[in-house]
Amino acid sequence: MKGNKAKDAIVTIAFLIILFSVFIINIVVKDKTISASERRRLASFPKITKSEVMTGKLSEKFEKYFSDQFVGRDFFRSLKTVWNFNVFRQKDNNELFVKDNSIYKMEYKLKEKNIKKSAEKINEIYNKYLKNMKVYYSIIPDKNYYLEKDDHLKMDYEKIKDIMSQNLSNIKYIDIWDELDLNDYYRTDLHWKQEKLDDVVMCIKENMNLENTDFAKYDVKDKGEFYGAYYGQLGMKVKPDNLYILTNEELEKCVTYNFETNQIGKVYQTPRTSDKYDIYLSGAVPLLRIENPNSKSNKELILFRDSFGSSLAPLLLDSYSKITLVDIRYMSSKNLDQYIEFNGQDVLFLYSSLVLNQNILR
Repeated sequence: MKGNKAKDAIVTIAFLIILFSVFIINIVVKDKTISASERRRLASFPKITKSEVMTGKLSEKFEKYFSDQFVGRDFFRSLKTVWNFNVFRQKDNNELFVKDNSIYKMEYKLKEKNIKKSAEKINEIYNKYLKNMKVYYSIIPDKNYYLEKDDHLKMDYEKIKDIMSQNLSNIKYIDIWDELDLNDYYRTDLHWKQEKLDDVVMCIKENMNLENTDFAKYDVKDKGEFYGAYYGQLGMKVKPDNLYILTNEELEKCVTYNFETNQIGKVYQTPRTSDKYDIYLSGAVPLLRIENPNSKSNKELILFRDSFGSSLAPLLLDSYSKITLVDIRYMSSKNLDQYIEFNGQDVLFLYSSLVLNQNILR
């Protein structure tokens, strides 16, 4: 009996020591601002106000703060993922799954109303600004489209095409789906690889009556390991991708202008965020202009795009003296004529199926 009591006392004391130590460590260790693995800003210590206390929001913010700032958080996230996959034999963790060392997100619920609203927004822009101009649209399938049918649930991708076609009768569709496959997408991210876009660029240029690009003129530069968005969300180690850029003397002389920050920059710049993909045209920018001083053409392009367009746009610059990139996820389309003079430019709407399915175009 005495032995059992001594054993229980030791276990209790050890538990209290561990609990107290973890508590002290969490107090002493400085809060982090950014989670490199999840590529997002972490919650900071909440401001305590009377209204926050009365409404109960303060407790929610504290819960979020402690969850984000808990010491060893990445370790426990990884442990949970491994446990779910290997012990509980779950096929996915937080809607993410791994196949052939690549990470995918389950995107299977097609929201027809959102697709229609996305098409309505494009039509609204067309009717207000783009009549009598050469206007095209293209849809980028998410990489789940290229998985085998029995892998996981998928959206009805043909339905997306049909809805967009029925609602965008005045705009020419450029179908790039046969120009892509799984190898053209990052294994740890949702985006496509710039160095794999030769077939896509050729298809777009042929449909827009542009001279084809000689991809041999580009230098392929390795920018090191790339841990994509899905890698951080999954919380489990998977072999990282490598990120490459296609560049040459002409591209390096091109100049960008960020309307939001009034800053001049380059096509490829060191990312300001923890997302390495932002090396392409500085990532999520509402309105950006690229000028090609060595262009032999006076043609201009207006590209309505999401993040996929950041890596594609540089590969269209050899056909244009100026490309204006518009991201109406982050700015309203109602006042575009305050910034852009619509006067005979080529226009391309380039959106991923994921964005069209979310109805986030403004």
